[in-house]
Amino acid sequence: MSLSPAPDRASASPSTELPKWKKKLTIALTWGRMAVCPFFILLMIPSDPIWGWVASALFIIASITDWFDGYLARKYNVISNLGKFMDPIADKILVATVLILLLPSGRVDPIVVILVLARDILIGGIRSVAAADNVIIDAKPTGKWKTALQMGAIPALLINTPLFGLPIAEIGRALLWVSAVLSLISGYQYIQLYNENRKTP
Repeated sequence: MSLSPAPDRASASPSTELPKWKKKLTIALTWGRMAVCPFFILLMIPSDPIWGWVASALFIIASITDWFDGYLARKYNVISNLGKFMDPIADKILVATVLILLLPSGRVDPIVVILVLARDILIGGIRSVAAADNVIIDAKPTGKWKTALQMGAIPALLINTPLFGLPIAEIGRALLWVSAVLSLISGYQYIQLYNENRKTP
């Protein structure tokens, strides 16, 4: 019995070229996080508490896409400069939109909103300068904890009704204050790391 030659693995394996929709999925999720922001305006107009739950669910889903688009970018190896630039911007627009909309109802303290937004604007500027100087600054745990607390505080503030006897709104306000403090700490760490890593002429 004759032995046939082993098939060429390179020719036998299917094409590794990704479909277009997979290449564009991660950036689409990023744009989607910004696209849902106007819906919060409509959801927060009615006084019925059910709309607070809907707004909270929408915020949670949008927040999950932040993790999901990063995971897919790494999985499919489609990390791009546009994605790296737009991802934090989408997060900030989402958080800023909801916090500003919560101000008229008095659910959030204006000082907290100012601290959070001012820090984000400042760090956005530092990131732009760091990118121009080819300085890579790794994210610190403080910043991740800040984001996690915000993602827990904002849905609670949107619900604004007791749950299982727990004062959800009060818990949300406390978490938001803690996240504001961590925002300042992580902002200081970010600036310090940039100063340490930038190339001085």
